[in-house]
Amino acid sequence: MRERVVFSIGEAMPPRGDVLERMGMASPADLSARTGALVESATDEFERLAEPTGLVDAVSAEEFAAIYAGEGHNSHETPLERIYPRADSLALFVATLGEQISTRIAELFAADDMAGGFVLDAVASVSADLLTDRLAGRYRERASREGTAVLGYSPGYCGWHISAQRKLFARLGPEEIGISLNDSYLMQPLKSVSGVLVAGAGPIHRFRPEFSFCGACTTRQCLPRMRSVR
Repeated sequence: MRERVVFSIGEAMPPRGDVLERMGMASPADLSARTGALVESATDEFERLAEPTGLVDAVSAEEFAAIYAGEGHNSHETPLERIYPRADSLALFVATLGEQISTRIAELFAADDMAGGFVLDAVASVSADLLTDRLAGRYRERASREGTAVLGYSPGYCGWHISAQRKLFARLGPEEIGISLNDSYLMQPLKSVSGVLVAGAGPIHRFRPEFSFCGACTTRQCLPRMRSVR
């Protein structure tokens, strides 16, 4: 199963509260009139410039094992190495907001419009993460077993070394939707995401955040992710 997905702007538009959280604001009450105007302007630019597109392709556990291993730089133990062998199915994915939105963010910073660049970057960053959730939702809808939970896992997080991007890209071919990889394993356009969708019973996604790298984590995003599955 290989599928190219074109998202609507509505599907890619991030919730305002999530954008404010990314900006470091606890609630809309923290929003000044100027900041509110910046958020509105960034939202308008996002609607005008974003071209959200994704690519998904099924992969076997045996094939994914080599992709997961990457270039041999993963942490000694990771959550994903325990999770993916228990999955019902796996699929590689990439998604992007397109080049125009990344170019516009760079233009704002280059013009010393730090506030405008910061807010548009926040909107685009939250949206890129949302595309992973959208792809996971589509994949879950096609699951044959009731109660299947699907989460996306990406290189560069939770002990899965970013160098795994090389084999992931070689297998998936994201150039089809305009995504490339540089020598530092970073994607171009920058507002892009990649990884593996893991489908299975909810409990396979749960783990204790007590790995060697957990102490350096400042977000603990794994906790709400685990709470989101049954």
